[in-house]
Amino acid sequence: MARIDGERALVVADYHAGIEIGLRYERGVELESNAAVRRVRLLGLLDRVDPDRVVVLGDLGHRIGGTEGVEGEELDELLEAVLDRVPVTLVYGNHDTGISDRFEPEYPDRFVVTEPTGVRLGRVGFVHGHTWPAREVVESEVICVGHEHPAVRLEDSVGGGRKERAWLRGPLRREPFAEHLGVDIADLDWRDPDIVVFPAFNDRSGGTWVNVEGQGFLSPFLPDALVDDATDAFLLDGTRLGPYRSV
Repeated sequence: MARIDGERALVVADYHAGIEIGLRYERGVELESNAAVRRVRLLGLLDRVDPDRVVVLGDLGHRIGGTEGVEGEELDELLEAVLDRVPVTLVYGNHDTGISDRFEPEYPDRFVVTEPTGVRLGRVGFVHGHTWPAREVVESEVICVGHEHPAVRLEDSVGGGRKERAWLRGPLRREPFAEHLGVDIADLDWRDPDIVVFPAFNDRSGGTWVNVEGQGFLSPFLPDALVDDATDAFLLDGTRLGPYRSV
C-alpha cells in the first residue's frame, strides 16, 4: 500500500498477463493458463484493502506487443473487473508495448499509462526500472521499482535449497542519479529516499537471485545506487532476512 495525497493505492509489479503463451514461444514450455487465479488474487487484494486506485509497476502484460489473442483476452477480463471498481495507473514497463493504444481510449480517465521514466504521485515515485527514472521520481521520498523480480536462494543444513520471492528495501546513493542527469549533486532536491524493489506478482516469472554470486541486476541504476549493507531482503510474509548480499 502507498498513501498518495490522501489516497490509498494498491501497488503491484510485474503482473505479466499471458505469461503462459510467452513461455510456449520463448522456451517451448507448455503450461495451462493461470489467468483466472491471477485475477482472483488481485481482486481479493482489492476486497481486503479497499484502495482508491491501483498502481501497476510495469509489465502488466508479458509478450512485448502481445495485446491480442489469449493475452489480450486476459487483459480484457482483468481490466474490466478492476476498472469497474478503481482507476488504474500503469507505470510503463518494457513488456507494455501496445497496451496504451488498446486500453486508454476504451477507459479514458480510468486507465492511465505513464512515461517509461516513471511518475511521482504525492511523495512517492514509481518507475518500472528498465530505464533511468525521471528527475521528479529521483526527488521523491520513497521510490518504488519493479522489473527485477528479486528472489533469494535459501539453503538448509544439508545443502538443500529453494528460491523465494523477496522484497528489497534500503537507502539510495545520489551520485549515480546526479551523474546520469548531468547535474551537480547539490542541485538535486534529495530527500534521502528509500528504494523498495517489488517482487513479481506473477509467480511463474523468473527473477534475479540477489544473494547468489554471478547473478546480475537488470536495471541500469542497480545495484550501483544501493547501499548494499543497509539494503535488506524481506520474504513475502514480511520476514526480515537482513542485508540481501549476506542472506
